[in-house]
Amino acid sequence: MSVEDVPVDRGSARRAARQALGVGEWDESGDASQERPASLRSVVATSGVGFYPLLAIGSLVVVDELFGFVLSVLGPEISRALGMSKGALAGVLSAKLLAVSVATLPMAALVQRRPWRASISLATAFAWTAATFLAVLVIGPWGLLVVVVIDGLSSGSVRVLHQPLLMDWYPNRARVRVQTAYAAAVSIGSVIAPLLVGVLTAWAGLTWRGVFLAVGLASLLAALFALRLRDPGVGHSDDEPLRDAISDSVAGAGGEHIDVEVPALRFAEVVRRLLMIPTIRRLLAAQAVFGVLVVPYSTFLLFFLDERWDMGPGGRSVFFAASAVGAVVALRFFGPVGERLFRSDPARLVRVGSLLLGASVLAIVAGALVPVFALMIVCFMASSALAAALGPSLIVTMLGVVPPAFRSHLAALAGMYTAGVGGFAGALLLGTVDRRYGTAGALVAIVIPGLVGAWLLRGCASTVNDDLDRMIDELVDETALEQQRRQGAALPALSCRGLDVGYGQVQVLFGVDFRVDEGEMVALLGTNGAGKSTVLRTVCGLNLPWRGSVRLAGRDITWLDPERRLPLGLTQIPGGRATFGPLSVIDNLRAHAYSLGGDRALVESRIDEAFDAFPRLAERRNQPAATMSGGEQQMLALSKALVVRPRVLLIDELSLGLAPVVVGELLAIVRTINARGSAVVLVEQSINVALSLADRAYFLERGRVQFEGRSTDLSNRDDLLRSVFLGQAPT
Repeated sequence: MSVEDVPVDRGSARRAARQALGVGEWDESGDASQERPASLRSVVATSGVGFYPLLAIGSLVVVDELFGFVLSVLGPEISRALGMSKGALAGVLSAKLLAVSVATLPMAALVQRRPWRASISLATAFAWTAATFLAVLVIGPWGLLVVVVIDGLSSGSVRVLHQPLLMDWYPNRARVRVQTAYAAAVSIGSVIAPLLVGVLTAWAGLTWRGVFLAVGLASLLAALFALRLRDPGVGHSDDEPLRDAISDSVAGAGGEHIDVEVPALRFAEVVRRLLMIPTIRRLLAAQAVFGVLVVPYSTFLLFFLDERWDMGPGGRSVFFAASAVGAVVALRFFGPVGERLFRSDPARLVRVGSLLLGASVLAIVAGALVPVFALMIVCFMASSALAAALGPSLIVTMLGVVPPAFRSHLAALAGMYTAGVGGFAGALLLGTVDRRYGTAGALVAIVIPGLVGAWLLRGCASTVNDDLDRMIDELVDETALEQQRRQGAALPALSCRGLDVGYGQVQVLFGVDFRVDEGEMVALLGTNGAGKSTVLRTVCGLNLPWRGSVRLAGRDITWLDPERRLPLGLTQIPGGRATFGPLSVIDNLRAHAYSLGGDRALVESRIDEAFDAFPRLAERRNQPAATMSGGEQQMLALSKALVVRPRVLLIDELSLGLAPVVVGELLAIVRTINARGSAVVLVEQSINVALSLADRAYFLERGRVQFEGRSTDLSNRDDLLRSVFLGQAPT
């Protein structure tokens, strides 16, 4: 029984899963699920979690903001004291973002299989506290760079761990408001930091070194407050509620089941999977463009206030505090609105987010150009408020369309694209604009990346619902198969469901469903260019699907690297490319036998078995494979299956260009391999050969399955078989 055969009420399962995710049933009008969500206080109270995780994580992000704001607000004073230019200071700020990006990847890899997110968040909080104290001792630009890099490396936890932790701690029905509350904590930090700087410099008369000392003490207190923070486990608020919600839509069945242990995905495999999601690709592109805006903006704005409006540290502090207050107010308003938008239709939330970004950028341009001080303040406050409301839209959209286990990886990628790609590009490009047109000109130039980012973000609205459904469908299938495994159901040795595959922008496979039962031999036939070899390449991991899944004995192997599929029992013999030409016959066989481990006796016995099956190979054991005939090379290729004894053997064009007598020898061995228990998928140019061997057959035409059934039934379909010779199947 394959996953497509499992009795699933997919419509009911989707509705139940969306409800568990806090997403309503949407339609084209977007009028569903318009009821007002419960207050955040009531949701938290009924969740049994309490406010401590939110307060603890919020306090950490507040103090993390302090270091950056001190560096920004007092940037002119620090640069003059250390003999740095504006460009050098912008480079230091970019170095911090680069350090954050570099740190995110190892942090995401570290927590991939271990519940250490809370512990790492605490450790890094103490690390950036130490960096803040070290800033007091800086005596030159290089010392400042070192301190900033230390702070950036430790601040990587903020990007990678905080928001996924919050999504796991709190119920899905409050995820937008929880993320909004977290964004409000960032804005509160943006209020506290400049006010603290203003009080300490203007009233207390402290230098920037004294300010760093005070900030270090505040960071230490926040880290101590968060010491009781714990990791609830990846998917705590998603996996169980989702599985419970859809389990009633899945029926069970009995039968014999042989299980396969599939290894967990590696970091690089997770990243490749994420990059195959259309919404994620668009969002990461938007993040890169967004980085072109954010990094230069934070630098050029403070010089704009210093040079254009002659605002000292105290004035700039009040300015940033006022802007942050506007952001807090906007977040307070946007939280419930964003929750309703998300529950109604996630695409609406994305479209609103793109409008917020565009409006925020236009407000920056207006603030840079208006000649009236009060209007300038209003414009920049409006820009800050709009940008703050944008944050939860991006986070909920990004993290909501990927499985919980991969959210830290995605957060790391987003940080890389923002800082590592966009940040440095923005510092270089707008630094050139500043030298030619001044600081105000640099701020005006921000409109270009801002509007491009808004356009890219709006494009996500066309894919976010499909990608959310795709994630739900994967979970529905996994839940169905898990129930089958628990009941001992017979699952297919190999199954593919809904495969969409392409090369570049050209799609080759369209919704291909394919199944091979244990010990079965299946023929995969079709016209030239129909996608037969692409199916095999996707099964082996040489191509990644745009959509769909590949399962071995019910276990998902869609994203595993090709070399990790061989130990699971999956082997392919590609037509004409299955031998190592410079190696001898015996060395080819030993190369195939590496997956058997260090059991030399087993390896030698399997090689002897291959020589018994193909005596001509035994005669040429020391001859380079490239010097043998085509038939002998195919014998050597097929002997791979005799050595490794795969669970599933994929054979691509075994008889291509060979004499009939050689083909007969090869096919006899294929029957032997199949009789010993290996399932076989045979892609073969000779229809008569394929149908005489296979129990069942699939016929592909233009990337779509046109026939699936018994081989005897296909042999009677002259309309399809004739197309192999005429070039295309009938429509």
